[in-house]
Amino acid sequence: MKRGHRTGKPKGGYPRLYGRHAVTAALANPERVIRKIWGTRETLGALELPPVLPIVYADVADLGRMVPNDAPHQGIVAEVEALPDIWLGDVLEQGEDNTRPVLVLDQVTDPHNVGAIFRSAAAFDALAIVTQDRHAPPESGVLARAASGALEIMPWVRVVNLARALDEIAEAGYWRIGLDGSANEPLGKALEGSAKVALVLGAEGDGLRHNSMAHCDMLAKLPISPRMESLNVSNAAAIALYAAMNR
Repeated sequence: MKRGHRTGKPKGGYPRLYGRHAVTAALANPERVIRKIWGTRETLGALELPPVLPIVYADVADLGRMVPNDAPHQGIVAEVEALPDIWLGDVLEQGEDNTRPVLVLDQVTDPHNVGAIFRSAAAFDALAIVTQDRHAPPESGVLARAASGALEIMPWVRVVNLARALDEIAEAGYWRIGLDGSANEPLGKALEGSAKVALVLGAEGDGLRHNSMAHCDMLAKLPISPRMESLNVSNAAAIALYAAMNR
């Protein structure tokens, strides 16, 4: 798979990952460049670390000051370079001979939600996650910890124009299903007879934008109790991916 490499230090500084799942997954990812690791002697002693990797031993209090709001770092923090860019065309070519779903997120910006979606996408064997470049969270420790290692194994395609990306996905033979609570068709019905599907989800509150809806082949809903208006977008993504995998 072709990847574009970013150069130079990012404006916001290099991402810092924390927590054992996020950092050990980063260590196991050959595409991830790790610049430095801080950790307690106990935590670092339990890991097999590359001999050339800069390591700083730190106590729990010092590590707590390196993460947002004293988040649960589990004794380890890593400074990393952002993952290389992945091109949509390469991902679609990779999925040409299989029925793994593509997940498209329309301006879902909460890193906790996006991280949880990454975890579900990996669990239910999605082909890739597609987001906009500007209206999606950057790689961060918050997102990586919520993803529980999935950030390192789930291809993340960031595009400039989501409508054009949806057109490209359609040209590759995918049936584009937008999830919308006001739709008439349940998701199970929408999935019938669809060999390759792209599931399109919008942000909490606003949902799918009209332009994104216009670039879907069909709108469908998750049949939930009338006692609840909607589901958290990460929960909706998990249910939709499970349904797509078992269609």
